[in-house]
Amino acid sequence: TGLFTAALGFPYYWNLHHLSYFILIQIAGGAFQSTGWPSVVAVMANWFGLGNRGLIMGVWNAHTSVGNILGSVIAGALLPDWAMSFIVPGLIIAGLGILTALFLPSDPAEVGVTPPEHHDSSSGEEGPLLVNRDDDDLRRKHSSVSSSSDVILTSINSQGSKAVGIVRALRIPGVAEYSLSLFFAKLVAYTFLYWLPYYISNTLKIDGQHVSKDEAAYYSTFFDIGGIVGSIAIGYLSDVMKVRGISCVLMTVLSIPAMLFYNWYGGGSKALAIGLSMVAGFFVNGPYSLITTAVSADLGTHKSIAGSERAKATVAAIIDGTGSIGAAIGPLLTGWIMDEYTWREVFYMLFAASALSGVFLLRIVKRDIQNLTKSCRRREK
Repeated sequence: TGLFTAALGFPYYWNLHHLSYFILIQIAGGAFQSTGWPSVVAVMANWFGLGNRGLIMGVWNAHTSVGNILGSVIAGALLPDWAMSFIVPGLIIAGLGILTALFLPSDPAEVGVTPPEHHDSSSGEEGPLLVNRDDDDLRRKHSSVSSSSDVILTSINSQGSKAVGIVRALRIPGVAEYSLSLFFAKLVAYTFLYWLPYYISNTLKIDGQHVSKDEAAYYSTFFDIGGIVGSIAIGYLSDVMKVRGISCVLMTVLSIPAMLFYNWYGGGSKALAIGLSMVAGFFVNGPYSLITTAVSADLGTHKSIAGSERAKATVAAIIDGTGSIGAAIGPLLTGWIMDEYTWREVFYMLFAASALSGVFLLRIVKRDIQNLTKSCRRREK
């Protein structure tokens, strides 16, 4: 990924201006980059159990927004030499990739640490996100035989050696629903990611004046800052409530008025521009973050696929891959709408996409409510 990113800057020095070169490099870079997210979600799922996974992954997922901010700062600092804006970040990620490969243990058993719990032992429910009692039985069996980490590692590697196909992964309760929901959630999030600086510089009047492109880039970073807080908040909320679906739908619904108010009043004072941008980022990025991290990890350890490490990556790939299609369509659709209509129609599209993101989770929400009701009744007894 790092090398292909850097390769986008080389034509500046080679005096190469063929569109086909950039298309091929983008395709190749995207192919390698797409392997990253399923892998890291699988590693995080190995290390962190169901109980506090939402909060931990919410904090961890903040790196995406931090990366967006740092990427803008680094690229901006290297201008007007645009080639270095690709080469330097590419070399940075390549170096970090080497360090990760050398020092990151992908499973607790590799360093003799007891694997975490991947199911809710207190509720007794087996809803779409309460998963994998088989893993727990497997660990207990091996702990009674030996406490040696290599014995545990051998067992887990054997269990994870069973391949899980796409069709089987799609049969896991919740995978299809969350995949479709993420399609629309990422459509909204990536439309803001790619178009927000342009929207600010060409449409909004902050303190009565249009802002420069540099200032627009500055104001757009507050959307990512709001996204960091939103990712952490929804992760904590889903852990406390013990239901991911309700948490996602709640923030998805609230994202619609947040975007509406940003469209109406984001061009007022500097305080309003910053505050409403952060609020919009909070509600837009929250569900997207939860689905791509904690939800993918939960479903990747479902009892029906026996906790295969490759199943975690497969489930994460299906969910995030579906979302990535929406991420590609959103900015493209925005450009088409802008050619024919105005920003008002773009926001209508974003409202509709957010609503559809929530609609696809209604069956999950119904099941979450049933589980909560049963849990409350048990506590009363």
